[in-house]
Amino acid sequence: MKTQQRHLSTAEERRETVLRTAIGAFAARGYFGTTTTEVAKAAGISQAYVYRLFPNKEALFAAVVEHCFVRVRAALEGGAAKAESSSPEAVLASMGDAYARLISDNDLMLVQLHAQAAAVSEPAIRETVRAGYARTVEYVRSASGGDDEQVQRFFATGMLCHLLVSIDAESVSAPWTRTLTAGITHY
Repeated sequence: MKTQQRHLSTAEERRETVLRTAIGAFAARGYFGTTTTEVAKAAGISQAYVYRLFPNKEALFAAVVEHCFVRVRAALEGGAAKAESSSPEAVLASMGDAYARLISDNDLMLVQLHAQAAAVSEPAIRETVRAGYARTVEYVRSASGGDDEQVQRFFATGMLCHLLVSIDAESVSAPWTRTLTAGITHY
């Protein structure tokens, strides 16, 4: 008689599952509107197990935000590798295109927006967002060879993309939306 072995997931595998699940939960309701009970239920585990993996909701959300920054970095690296030339303009354009594709995943974009909102009043979230942006800015500067103005413009355009996607500006035909969306690609 064959004995089937049951594969028990490790804490790290469960942690990754909870992070992936939590992205959707936090994207839908934000940091303040999401409970660890909702995350646990969506992940198919107990709330107590969520607390074994993350000491509190703040730590869980910070881990989700960090996970999103890792995904952003990977997309930017992919974009930099596909640049048509090594000029700062070409590298920044290619990274911008990769980022535009990435934020077509509304959950990732929404977590970023919720993180920025929570950073206003939650010091630990603020530090996570600051650290993520610090690493990302330095990566963009290094990978592109762009100067401060070019790097600032890159990030400003990314923030404008967040706004345009979140308000679905492309569905409104008006002079103000044409002004804001001119030259910006969305996927």
